[in-house]
Amino acid sequence: MTEMPQLKLSGIVLDSPDAVELSAFYQRLLGWAVDQDEPEWVTLVSPAGGAGLSFQSNSAYVRPVWPAPPGAQQPMMHLDIAVQDLDAATAHAKAAGAVLAGYQPQDDVRVHLDPAGHPFCMFLAS
Repeated sequence: MTEMPQLKLSGIVLDSPDAVELSAFYQRLLGWAVDQDEPEWVTLVSPAGGAGLSFQSNSAYVRPVWPAPPGAQQPMMHLDIAVQDLDAATAHAKAAGAVLAGYQPQDDVRVHLDPAGHPFCMFLAS
């Protein structure tokens, strides 16, 4: 057996029609600082450290549908965001530009859609 190479998750990348626009939404939502700012690529970094969140412009981007109908491509990932107050966090997300999803599968989680349609979940931190 070979030795495992040293690996470090450096970030998560979300495609969108406009990287600058989507990054601005997440900057308002999370309060994270911009680390890299290019017309087609923006990276935000958490003040707590860890993996960043990057945004890449993609001219072929297709907005996801959530929840996807049976037989259609399901969203392949989503962001989970721990919050202290679900109602206050939902109001903040809406003010930042999110839309509360029409379908909410759990009472203690709020599913939102970012301006590019990516779902993200807010849940009470334990």
